[in-house]
Amino acid sequence: MSEESLLVDMEQYLFAGVHIGTQIKTKSMEPYIFRVRPDGLFVLDVRKTDERIRVAAKFIARYEPDRVAAVTVRQYGQNPVRMFAKATRVHPIVGRFIPGTFTNPTFKHYIEPDLIIITDPKTDAQALREAKVMRVPVVSLCDTDNIVSNVDLVIPTNNKGRRALALVYWLLARQVLRERGELGPEEDLPYKLSDFETRLKKE
Repeated sequence: MSEESLLVDMEQYLFAGVHIGTQIKTKSMEPYIFRVRPDGLFVLDVRKTDERIRVAAKFIARYEPDRVAAVTVRQYGQNPVRMFAKATRVHPIVGRFIPGTFTNPTFKHYIEPDLIIITDPKTDAQALREAKVMRVPVVSLCDTDNIVSNVDLVIPTNNKGRRALALVYWLLARQVLRERGELGPEEDLPYKLSDFETRLKKE
């Protein structure tokens, strides 16, 4: 994939730290790793991230928006997920995930999604377990240290960084709307990337 055909400039991916992994590498994430730095940090292949955002968007666009749930426990994922849900009209579940949300029909916030999007298989483990029980496919953002069993579609990315999460969810939202035909191929979201970023509290 040439740099010209990326969803955003390579510099924007790198500035957001989308490529920055961890010092742990799992076997399932090996195909997405570009190199290892001298300090032992594994670096993700941004071109593969870009490619998987496109694949995931095609997949997500096949589902009715109100039958899709986007989940994140991670603090820096909460505003990006809310904005992703606002842009694409899917159901956001941010903060603590209450056990039974997908499996207990007597729970007042129970929902029956046909597709689940999670930010991290580790922090969103309860949602992932319930998706498995309900046999619902899962799209997940995954870092170099993630085990991806029970994840149906991996988006390799730094899933801990504030800027990285904002950029990936912004791109995914834009691409989903393009795949649905709600945006033209070169058209942008009505929301800025900065709208997706988590605001840092001033000291």
